[in-house]
Amino acid sequence: MAAKIGSAATVKVIQRITGPAGVNSGLAALKQAGNALASPLETAQVRSQNVAPDVADRSTTVQYPAMNVYCEKIVNTLKEKFRTFSGGVQMAIELRHSQDRLDGLQDALELYTDALTQVLNVGRGDWGDGMFYGGAYEVAFGPVKKGGKNYIQVAKVTFEIGVSRS
Repeated sequence: MAAKIGSAATVKVIQRITGPAGVNSGLAALKQAGNALASPLETAQVRSQNVAPDVADRSTTVQYPAMNVYCEKIVNTLKEKFRTFSGGVQMAIELRHSQDRLDGLQDALELYTDALTQVLNVGRGDWGDGMFYGGAYEVAFGPVKKGGKNYIQVAKVTFEIGVSRS
């Protein structure tokens, strides 16, 4: 059952990211505010997997920026008695951006991260299927490393989805 909950939560997050009010909507709003560093994401750039950037670069053709969505942890706290599962699912979205020059790399990554956090801010509440999102998240920016098109930087957004199922 735990694997099904993790997969179902991942699907819900991807639907939110790629939906009409998703990241591309946030990017369009940020572009109107004068930020022209980011291009819209295609559906193929959002994946359901937990893979290191160097492994992804060697195994498949990666189009940047890339978003990897995955479940980090499932905790059944049994807050609600007589339910099969009542607890939280720790989700992670790794946003990876790569380009051939250092100039503007961090600015572009921050722009995509802003668009992603806007999706989370708007997505507070009931997500259906016994899942709900309270609105809290954490963003961690990694250092620039060699990889991807020449340089790569990763931002990791983590948040918890509450789950209650019988």
